[in-house]
Amino acid sequence: MLPAETVQSSLLGAWRMMMGKADGIRLLDLTADGFWNSFYAILLAMPALAVNWVPVANDTLGPDVSIGVKLGYVFRLAIVDIGAWILPLVVLALISGLAGIRDRFVHYVVATNWATVPIVWIMLPPSLLALFVPEAGDAVTALALVLFLVTMVLTWRVTNAALGKGAAIATGVFVGMFVGSILIMLLLQSLVGIEVPIG
Repeated sequence: MLPAETVQSSLLGAWRMMMGKADGIRLLDLTADGFWNSFYAILLAMPALAVNWVPVANDTLGPDVSIGVKLGYVFRLAIVDIGAWILPLVVLALISGLAGIRDRFVHYVVATNWATVPIVWIMLPPSLLALFVPEAGDAVTALALVLFLVTMVLTWRVTNAALGKGAAIATGVFVGMFVGSILIMLLLQSLVGIEVPIG
């Protein structure tokens, strides 16, 4: 368990970067311990992610399936989401030299890990709406699209601030990680035997 002060400072730093303020990087722990500790962000994001898994399981399996089967499906959804979070970072680590960002790889991972927490929570309202007002399909879709576009802008800002190498490189890494995440998500869905919409 990380100290509350560390978590608060890390989230604040990531938020400042999402707001376009590069000085937020100074609030992040960029040491080796800080690098590994940034994956604690997965636990902070887990409740919001789980809210999304439940309606997906309900929609996919239907109302007549047992709780045990639904829990198994939710577990597989968790594997997909967490894998799609971590595995693209592993790939980026392997090619960071070729991409010219090896010296900023730790900055990028720490910043994006912590930034993913508010981003996941920003995307929570459509999941809640789908869970509690299942007939609001069009509203859920519209809200999800708007929030998705907002989070894409915020993610790009974090990427740009963390890499500090200009908009072109930031955009290249951003697009590469986005596409890589989708491909890994599709692969993991196939491996665990589920078919769900992306996002």
